[in-house]
Amino acid sequence: MSEASKAELRIERGGDRWTLVLDRTAKANALSASLVEALIAAVGEAEAAGVQVLALRGEGRNFSAGFDFGGYEEQTEDDLVRRFVRIETLLQALARSRCLTVGFAHGRNFGAGVDLFGACRWRVAAPGATFRMPGLAFGLVLGTRRFAAIVGRERAREILEGLVTFDAARAREIGFVTRVGAEDAWGAVLDEAVATARLLPAASRALLYSVLDGDTDAADMADLVRSASAPGLKERIRAYLAAR
Repeated sequence: MSEASKAELRIERGGDRWTLVLDRTAKANALSASLVEALIAAVGEAEAAGVQVLALRGEGRNFSAGFDFGGYEEQTEDDLVRRFVRIETLLQALARSRCLTVGFAHGRNFGAGVDLFGACRWRVAAPGATFRMPGLAFGLVLGTRRFAAIVGRERAREILEGLVTFDAARAREIGFVTRVGAEDAWGAVLDEAVATARLLPAASRALLYSVLDGDTDAADMADLVRSASAPGLKERIRAYLAAR
C-alpha cells in the first residue's frame, strides 16, 4: 500500500474482525483512485488472513461522498473509465467476499459511496444518514443490478430514475438498510456480527453466499464499461457538476 493510500485508509485489525476506515475527511471520504486501490488490497488481505467479519465505516461527517471528481478535467476519458472500472472491481470483491461484511453509514452519502455500502451484507445506518445515487445523471450504470436485487426492480427504477434522496428510515423500510442504529451502538452490532459468523464454518458461509447471490459480475462490469466508455463522458460530468 502506498503512503498516500495509508493516509486515506486506516485498517483496524482485531483478530477475527477487521474494520476498514475511510479517512479522507477533508474530501468527505470521496473515493480517490488511491483509496479505491487501498480498499481492493485490504479486502484481499482480509480474505487471505481468514478474517470472519470485515466492517467498513467513514471517519468524519459521513461514510462517503462517492466518486472523487477532483482534477477530472486533467484526466483523459480513458483514465476516468479505468477509475470507474476499478470501483466496480472493488464492489465485486466486497460483494463476493467470504467474510461477513458490515457497512456502517452516517451523514450524507452519494453515488459510489452508496454502492460501496450496498455491497455489504449487513448495512447499518445512523438515524440521520441519507443516500443518493446520481450516476445516471451523467450516464453511468454502477451498482444498479445489485441495488435492484436488494430493494426490488420497480422501487430501484423509481429511486434511480428520480434521483431520489432517501433517509435511513426509508432505507430501512425498503430493505436497503438492514438496521438503523446510533453510532455509539455500532460496537455491539460488530460483536453480534462476529457471533453470527462463528455459527458456520467459513466454507459453509461462502457456499451460502454463492447460492444466494448468483453471479452477475460479468454483466455488471459490461454494463458499467458500456455506460462509462460512451463518448463524451467528461462533457456529461461537467454538465452534471454544473447543475447540482
